[in-house]
Order: sequence, then structure tokens, then C-alpha cells
Amino acid sequence: MESKELPVPVVVPPEIKELSCQIEQWRSTRPYRMAMPESLWALAANLARQHGLARIARFVRLDYYALKERVESLDRDSGAAEKPTFIELQSVPAAPVTECTIELEDSKDSRMRIHIKGAPMPDIAALSRTLWGIKS
Repeated sequence: MESKELPVPVVVPPEIKELSCQIEQWRSTRPYRMAMPESLWALAANLARQHGLARIARFVRLDYYALKERVESLDRDSGAAEKPTFIELQSVPAAPVTECTIELEDSKDSRMRIHIKGAPMPDIAALSRTLWGIKS
């Protein structure tokens, strides 16, 4: 006798269920072919950034490519506000002259280059976290 495997239940986070309910409610009351409100697109795009584009598009029944454009637009907009700036650190030279260049890159291809010359070595990890805006 063969044993049949039972399907594994899919766990859907509550925020995705809430978005799905909001979209279904909008669909049930809208005139035919009316564009979905920007507020629902924004919610879907934010959730797609957290939970994955395909998962959100499939679960809430949105066009994958339209949702992808919204996510990319969010990424462009948030990237413009997070442009790195140059910060020059001035200090009194230490007895032994040190020189160091450190280059950092994050997952969004943002880059930071730190060049230290003629100064004692600061805590590079703390400095880079501060410049990236990461709270430790």
C-alpha cells in the first residue's frame, strides 16, 4: 500500500492577506476596466520588496510586470534619497603615518570608499555603519 504525501499548507503573512482583501473589495465595487488606486499599488510594491515579487503578484492576482515596474520605481525613488555624500575627517597626524583605503559595496550596488592618510586608524566598522546609516 502506497502512502500519499499530504500537501504542505502555505502560510500567508497577515499583511498579504489584508492586501488581498482590500484588492478584492476594490475589484467587487469598481467599474469595469478602472485603474487600481495608487495606494493599493504602493502597498503591493512594498510587500513585494519584503516577500518577493512573484509571490505577491500571484497571491493578490496582479500583473507581474506592472507590479515589477512599481517596485523598480520605489527602488529608484528611495535610492535617490540615499545618495552617499563625501565626509572629510580632519585630525592631527599620529607619529607613525598610516594610509588605508577601504571600499565597501552593499547589495543595491551602492559604493563607499574611505581613504585615511596620516591619521590614527579609527574604528572602521563603526565609521562605515555610521556612514551607511546602519544602527547597531
